[in-house]
Amino acid sequence: MPQVIQFNAPRDVSLVECDQQPLTAADVRIRTWYSGISAGTELTAYRGSNPYLSQTWDAEARLFRAGAPTFGYPIVGWGYSEVGEVVEVGDAVDEAVDGIHVGDLVYGIWGHRSDAVVPAAAVTGRTLAPGHDPLCGIFARVGAIALNAVLAAGVSLGDRVAVFGQGVIGLLATRLATLSGAEVVAVDGFESRLAMAREFGAAHVVPADHPEGAGAAIAVLTGHGVDAAIEVSGSYRALHEATRCVVVDGTVVASGFYQGGAEHLRLGEEFHLNRVRIVSSQISGAPVALGPRWDARRLVSVVMAEVAAERLDVVRLVTDVVEAADVGSAFEKLDRGDPDILQVVLRFDAAPSR
Repeated sequence: MPQVIQFNAPRDVSLVECDQQPLTAADVRIRTWYSGISAGTELTAYRGSNPYLSQTWDAEARLFRAGAPTFGYPIVGWGYSEVGEVVEVGDAVDEAVDGIHVGDLVYGIWGHRSDAVVPAAAVTGRTLAPGHDPLCGIFARVGAIALNAVLAAGVSLGDRVAVFGQGVIGLLATRLATLSGAEVVAVDGFESRLAMAREFGAAHVVPADHPEGAGAAIAVLTGHGVDAAIEVSGSYRALHEATRCVVVDGTVVASGFYQGGAEHLRLGEEFHLNRVRIVSSQISGAPVALGPRWDARRLVSVVMAEVAAERLDVVRLVTDVVEAADVGSAFEKLDRGDPDILQVVLRFDAAPSR
């Protein structure tokens, strides 16, 4: 029987059996090898703090409203960083035209499940080349999230950019901003992650607990502040420090998944006096200023091209590969916030031994 990861209740997650999905003419069936866990979005489902679990999402008005939760437990099939082998193609899938063949190793979004049916179009052009580590594929989506934030910051050659939070997405943003020609200042609360940030191209590192505040430390370090700051940790305190470290009319990109009230964000200080622009970055859309040229598919293709060219070393971010059946222990470790844990990957039975 196929299996899928299910959030049963807050801090209760397990691998359960599910029905096999039917294959239609335009679909392909994929047997999952690996699935990456999001330490942001998925932890909100694990902890029960996701707004979809307490409010109604009005998709037309694009507002959360009081009412029945949009989602409720059990939550099945979350996950957006998968790699697997194509084992069956629908009758309408032309392998020569669509470029998808039985036996191909593809990456995409189909949730933490052992067996998935997706439209062939969803994985067209997303085949891993022979010789590439299959784990590369799980970074397509998170890499796109990081690149989207870098684009929102308007990074140009010679810019100075601060990146707050050096988890997986922060490290990817640090590397991508460096590849874009920026001088990056990396901020984090853990020395091990600051060391990794240097390896990913950061020119300077600043501890999050700097006595004068990371924002003031960056301003002193650079002489007048950075051109833009990218905040990916989801901490309001970090978002506040980001507003302190940019130049007048500077841009702060808020890319973290913020939870609860903004106790440590004070908008009557540097934000107000320095006319700081705070821009939200979320993967459902690329920056409007870039027009129709950029979308999620292009974000993914650019990231994976950098991976293929070996300019973006994503596999080194994988710290834990655990059996899918041990998903409970994986989320427990992420929930504790261990600084030595970066990317946690679930391994399904179809994956070869490493």
